[in-house]
Amino acid sequence: MEELKSQKFSTLDRLALGVNKKIGSFGFFILVFIWTIGWLSWNTLGPIDLRFDPFPAFVLWLFISNMIQLFFLPLILIGQDLQSRQADLRAEVDFEINRRAEEESREILKRLEEQQKEIQQLLRKP
Repeated sequence: MEELKSQKFSTLDRLALGVNKKIGSFGFFILVFIWTIGWLSWNTLGPIDLRFDPFPAFVLWLFISNMIQLFFLPLILIGQDLQSRQADLRAEVDFEINRRAEEESREILKRLEEQQKEIQQLLRKP
């Protein structure tokens, strides 16, 4: 457990974890969905003079979307790697805790058996 607490993340690691947490949320999906629908609707149905990304290509929208993906993809991958390492460490700690608990249970059972034998011996003595 001390290993988990002592594990320090760099500023970039914390940034990647934070971005991963925000981008992986349903709220972010809704935000991107609304932005996309708004962008495509405005440039398809809006006043012709005010359309800035012509239908059907939507070149500007594609460029911005790709830039966002190129920026976030490495951060997401780094964040997932950090989360995986953290989960592995937690699993190791959990395993060690369970192993120790099992050893303690065996020791308690052994002591109970010894006590049971002693009680039986005491009951047999006249």
